[in-house]
Amino acid sequence: MTWYLTEDLDGFLGRAGRFLRSRPVLHTVQLTVTERLRAYGSAAYGDEAPVFGVLERGGAVRAAWFRTPPHWLTLTPLAAEDAAALAVHLADLGHPLPGVSADRGTAVAFAEAWRRCTGAEVTLWQHQRLYRLGELTAPDPMPPGRSRVAGKADRELLVRWFRGFLDDVGKTGAGDPEAWADARVEHGGALLWENPDGVPVSLAAAHPRVAGQVRVGPVYTPPELRGHGYAAAATVAVSRAAREAGAEEVLLFADLANPTSNGVYQRVGYRGVADFAVYDFTGPQPPPQGQSSSRAQPSPVRR
Repeated sequence: MTWYLTEDLDGFLGRAGRFLRSRPVLHTVQLTVTERLRAYGSAAYGDEAPVFGVLERGGAVRAAWFRTPPHWLTLTPLAAEDAAALAVHLADLGHPLPGVSADRGTAVAFAEAWRRCTGAEVTLWQHQRLYRLGELTAPDPMPPGRSRVAGKADRELLVRWFRGFLDDVGKTGAGDPEAWADARVEHGGALLWENPDGVPVSLAAAHPRVAGQVRVGPVYTPPELRGHGYAAAATVAVSRAAREAGAEEVLLFADLANPTSNGVYQRVGYRGVADFAVYDFTGPQPPPQGQSSSRAQPSPVRR
């Protein structure tokens, strides 16, 4: 097998674009992130240049990955032995990594190999489930109010609520909330649920459509407004809007440690597709290229 590494987005998509679009549901993160990089440039997620990789075997693409520093390495599904081989390869090249995000089997195999190669401490940050929308089912009864697309006048609210969402999930350094809000306003990708007085009470956002799929997220209701069904109403509204705009698939991720949100999504029509895992790496990082670190043997990966 051959891994190709590059910092050139066009070169990466030239090799892996067809492969990514062949399974748009499982490759939703790769598709949405590369689309954002194409639209907003290489600094869309941070000051360092993104890095991309493609696995080819027998002349065909088998897997792809990317990293937008300072964020995790993100992988498409891989056989366990290939995920482990990639971890060894990146460690030998001296690539520092803060963690990995992938379907659960791939993430575990990569994290185990990374621990062995580098001596890093590996901990589970989040266990997620990817959902696909089936038959959209509105809550009965719906909370009073209506949905509307967030506009420029809502920018500061979007910034504040995105920060609140990041605080809730403990996700630091996940991007600039102001840039996130600007992008959602620009493409109409944030819906607000308002109460009958016209006061926004919940947010459901969505990524732009790519390869026929739209991924919803985040969904956020301020703590003092929870428990009234606003998040379900906002989720239904943004999901319906995606379908009416032509999306063939509507997807979202949910943290499995949050039974409330998972229950909401299932009740409105979302069905599980696959489980994903995100692991944090702390402690030792790979030594410079050519200096092996394969003898490190710290504690096992915690699942």
